[in-house]
Amino acid sequence: MSQRCDTCQEKLQKLTQQVSVMRKEIKNLRQMLDSATRAHRKHMVSLQSVVSKMDLKDFCKAQTPTNISASPVSALEQGVIQTVPIGFLSSCFSVKNGTPRQPTICGPSRAELRIEHSVFNNPEHALVGLEQYSHVWIIFVFHKNGHLSAKAKVKPPRLDGQKVGVYSTRSPHRPNALGLTLAKLDKFKVSDTLYLSDIDMIDGTPVLDIKPYIPDYDSIQSRAETEVQNEECPIIEETDVDFPKLENEDIRKDTKRQKLERDHFVGEAIDNDPLTHLQSALEEVKTYVSQRDVSLEEEEKNKVPNCPKNPSESSSERPCYGEEAYSTIASWIREPPVSSLEVRFTAHAEKELAQFLPAGCKEGEGPRFKFLRSTDEAIAAIRGVLSADPRSVYRRGRCTDKLFYFTLDTADVTCWFGQDFAEVLQIRAVQQLSGVAKDSLEATKMPCKSSE
Repeated sequence: MSQRCDTCQEKLQKLTQQVSVMRKEIKNLRQMLDSATRAHRKHMVSLQSVVSKMDLKDFCKAQTPTNISASPVSALEQGVIQTVPIGFLSSCFSVKNGTPRQPTICGPSRAELRIEHSVFNNPEHALVGLEQYSHVWIIFVFHKNGHLSAKAKVKPPRLDGQKVGVYSTRSPHRPNALGLTLAKLDKFKVSDTLYLSDIDMIDGTPVLDIKPYIPDYDSIQSRAETEVQNEECPIIEETDVDFPKLENEDIRKDTKRQKLERDHFVGEAIDNDPLTHLQSALEEVKTYVSQRDVSLEEEEKNKVPNCPKNPSESSSERPCYGEEAYSTIASWIREPPVSSLEVRFTAHAEKELAQFLPAGCKEGEGPRFKFLRSTDEAIAAIRGVLSADPRSVYRRGRCTDKLFYFTLDTADVTCWFGQDFAEVLQIRAVQQLSGVAKDSLEATKMPCKSSE
């Protein structure tokens, strides 16, 4: 009886093991099926976008003889716009991975823009006068989006997976894949090339237009300061005078001075000398302006900003951020899910980085930067990229144990992320990587399989 029980127990254990193995296999099959379903959906979306684009082209060709080609002006009025890149950017960022999301994140990031001769016969003529500006707006195309479809709601990295309307974000995935960057103009050759810094564009980006940055027009704070100055120094018009209009100009000026004295509570007598009149009037105006500045500062200190504690409580009111703010933005812009990370370098990474020669150096052998001018500048650029956490929400949440790779200039950087810090493990020259190593590197840059 006991032998039969032992035999049954062994068979039962084997069956239990087989059932557990079958369950694992079923789980793996389900994951593979889900992955295949997602891939199929992506392929279907891309095919639909291509088909729709082909249909649109055929429709435009059918309409061209009667409408568009007959009158280019009418085509513009109908919204039919044909854009031609004025140049292509040569950037220190060669791939999307690790490229800053905003231009102010990495100051040492540099790029060169060469104006195409097919746009202008003499490109240098188009750049005349640009040396008078320090910054320029760059309008470009997100040419590495991967697909042409766009969604009405997107998931910005700062919202940590939450959705919001695409037009309230700067997401590159838009119906018209246009980007806008405020870049610093370091210098430019009179011939056809601009040298830029503080950029967030990858190598090969098609540029559509260049516009100079003018703070008086483009900066909200500059506009507000101009308005405050106009309020502090009001222009006294003739209609403000309570006396009848006088024909004599000297008497009219004296009347304005008398009104200024009355408004500013000036009790001292003024001599009849015209020079004394002028000096006294200037002192009174200066005293009035300084008193007004003090009163404005006291009002601003005592002023309580009319901002809702919770922006969701009032949908009609926009949140503001203190009495010094001249414009309002969404609250999630100032509240990133990950604070600024501490960036560390291993001794091995520092040793590898020290082997790189700066841009423009003609002496020595070894890896050489194309844009970065020193090792310190390379360290600052790497810190700028990693401190802002360039990982996507997908990688930040489900691939925390994976290495992160990005390319900066001619260096390929390997790092990993811990709690509130990022550590650089390896810095190698891109040209030193073999074909097999590049294939494996690209494979590691793909989304991790465990989370699909």
